[in-house]
Amino acid sequence: MREIFGVPIEGWTMATAVEYIEELDTPVWVVTANPEILLEAKRDPAYRDLLKQADVRLVDGFGLWLATFCRTKRVTGVEFAERLLQVAHDKKWRVGLFGGTTGEAEASLPDIKRAYPDLAIMAEQGGKVSTTGEEDDATEEARGRMMQFSPHVLLVAMGHPRQEAWIAQHRQDFPELKVIVGVGGTFMFWSGKSKRAPHFLRSFGLEWLWRLIVEPYRWKRIFNAVVIFPILVIVDKMQKLG
Repeated sequence: MREIFGVPIEGWTMATAVEYIEELDTPVWVVTANPEILLEAKRDPAYRDLLKQADVRLVDGFGLWLATFCRTKRVTGVEFAERLLQVAHDKKWRVGLFGGTTGEAEASLPDIKRAYPDLAIMAEQGGKVSTTGEEDDATEEARGRMMQFSPHVLLVAMGHPRQEAWIAQHRQDFPELKVIVGVGGTFMFWSGKSKRAPHFLRSFGLEWLWRLIVEPYRWKRIFNAVVIFPILVIVDKMQKLG
């Protein structure tokens, strides 16, 4: 296990993470960590403490993988979520999609149902959640409906730090839960609202370049993840050595 800005990073393979989830009798909270999440953890100690409460922290972002000197395995949030759909189908687990922007969660359902026609799945968008996890009325009502559905797999797409704050407060609301994951922009891809980078770019860790081309307004976030994050990791390690 490695540590970045005080946050432990397991960096497990997909297979190891899935095996861990299948074997445990208690719910597993998985964080798919990336540079943006860890930069926020460096800035906000309370958020860092939230991340430390999770059971597993996978390496999502390419910059984070480089920061671990390529000694971990990289598992993107969307690929992990897709693997969980397959596991849920095989084990007859119920799946909940919670959050996303307007219509994304529900728009994700047709393709999922075509791939897994027997999968029990439910989507709820809810309303707004604060950075500390407080719900508005719409989100509270959506959570109530999801609690009645009682998913085994719950994929939460609220963006950081909201999704982690919400998960920390509400993961115990789902008694049959096996795994809960903050999946960020996954519903954007599943709903067709955004296109993933071509496979050859993903294989070289160049999703950020694709995002810069198709969504140039994200340049500041990309610059922080690709340039600022590695510099701060190096500075942090040098300070610890010194």
